[in-house]
Amino acid sequence: MSNRRSRQMEKRVLFILQWTALLLCLSMIILSGILVFNLLLGGDSTVADSTKQTDNTIAIQTLSSTVPTTAVETTPPASVEFLPENAACDLYFGKLPICENPKEVTRTEMKAVYIGKKGYFDRNTELANNSEVNAFVIDLKESDGVWFNSKNELALEMGVVKSAYNLKETVEQCHANGIKVIGRIVTFKDPDLAAKKPEYSIQDKDGNQLFFTVENNNPFVSPYDTRVWDYNIDLAIEAIEAGVDEIQFDYVRFPAGADRTTSGTTPYFGETDTIPTKSEVINRFLQYARIRIQEEYGVPVSADVFATILSSESDGYSIGQDWATVGLTGIDSVCPMIYPSHYSLGTSLNGKVFDRPDYYPYDIMYNALMVGKAKASVENYAVVRPYLQAFSYSGSLVYEYPQINEQIKALNDAGYTEWILWNPSALYPSGVYDGVN
Repeated sequence: MSNRRSRQMEKRVLFILQWTALLLCLSMIILSGILVFNLLLGGDSTVADSTKQTDNTIAIQTLSSTVPTTAVETTPPASVEFLPENAACDLYFGKLPICENPKEVTRTEMKAVYIGKKGYFDRNTELANNSEVNAFVIDLKESDGVWFNSKNELALEMGVVKSAYNLKETVEQCHANGIKVIGRIVTFKDPDLAAKKPEYSIQDKDGNQLFFTVENNNPFVSPYDTRVWDYNIDLAIEAIEAGVDEIQFDYVRFPAGADRTTSGTTPYFGETDTIPTKSEVINRFLQYARIRIQEEYGVPVSADVFATILSSESDGYSIGQDWATVGLTGIDSVCPMIYPSHYSLGTSLNGKVFDRPDYYPYDIMYNALMVGKAKASVENYAVVRPYLQAFSYSGSLVYEYPQINEQIKALNDAGYTEWILWNPSALYPSGVYDGVN
C-alpha cells in the first residue's frame, strides 16, 4: 500500500516537473522572439518610461537597410502664452492656432539703420562695414504700397506692388556683407487696402467708412479684421522665403485721435461689453503673427510702438498699445520710437521737466527708458530695442553724429544694447555708433 502511494507521488512530481520545463521553454522562445523583433526594427531594447513624455521628448525610431539605428530628437518647447487666457478674444476671434512643431529662434543683437526702399545702399553698406551697425531695416510694405517684387495675389490685384527692388537679391547683398535684414511692414495704416476693400476698414455703426483727421484724413483698416492680419502675414512669409531675417510690424495700432473723423461719427466694432479692448486686439494680432511666423519659420517678430506709452497709459489705451502687456505677446522684440523732438515742450519724464526735449537727446532717451523699465523687466518680456532720432526736425536741434551717439550712450546706461536709427532719407553721418566715441 505504501509502495503504491509512493509511486503515485513520484508520478505527480514528474508530471509537475515536465510541465514546468515546458512553460520555461515556451517563455524563452517568446522572449527570444521579442528581442529578435526589436533588433530587426532597430528599436531600443529597454522598456520606455511613459512619464518621460512630460518634457516633450520624443524617441524617433528609424529603419535602415544596413545597420539598424535609433535617432532621438528633442522637439522645441510647445507654444506657450505669457498673457492670461482672454475669453473676449477667444469668443471674437476663436482660439489661437497651435504650432505643432515650433522652430527654435536664433536671434541676433541688432544695431540697425533704416534704409527704407533700399536707400543709399552702397553708402550704408560701407557704414555697416566700419561701425557697430549690423542690420538694415528695409520697407516691405509702406502705407503707399508694397515695395518689393511681391507675388502676393491681393497686392497684385489691387495694383499696389511697386517692385522698387528685388528682395532676394537685396538680401543676398546684405548677407554677403554680414548684414542682417529686418523687413518692415506697415500694418493697419493702409489706405490702398481700405479703398479697394472698404469692408476691411474701420466703419461707423451704419457701415460707413471713416476717415481720421489726425491721420491726414486717411481711412484705417480695422485691427479687428483677421483678413487684414492674414494679408500682412502672407507678405511677411513671402519675404521670409526670400531670406529676410526678421519681420517688423509698424503701425500696429488704431488711428490716433480715433474719435476725430471727417464725418463726426465714431468707430463701431461691436457692443463694448461683448468685444475685446483695443490693446487686447493688438496683442492678439501679435500673438497670432508670432505663431504663424516666429514659431512656424523660426524668424523673429518685432513691433514698433509709440514712445509715449512708456509713460502714459491713457495714450496707449487710445491706440491699443499697452506697454505692460505688448511685450508679453511672445514676440522677439518691441521697439519704442523715442524721438526727443516729438515730445511736447515742458514734457515731464521720470520726475524731470524738459523745456525743449529735442535739446536733451541723452536725457530724454535715458529717462523715457527708465520710466518704462519696471514693466519691461518682468519675466518673459520681449527685448526692448528703441528707435533713435537720426534726423533734424523742423525748428529743432540739428541731429548729427554726437546727438545720435548720445542716445546710444543713454540706452546703454539704461541697461539696453539694441537700437535702430531712423532717418526718413536713409542718410546717416559716418561714425562708430558705440555710445562712446
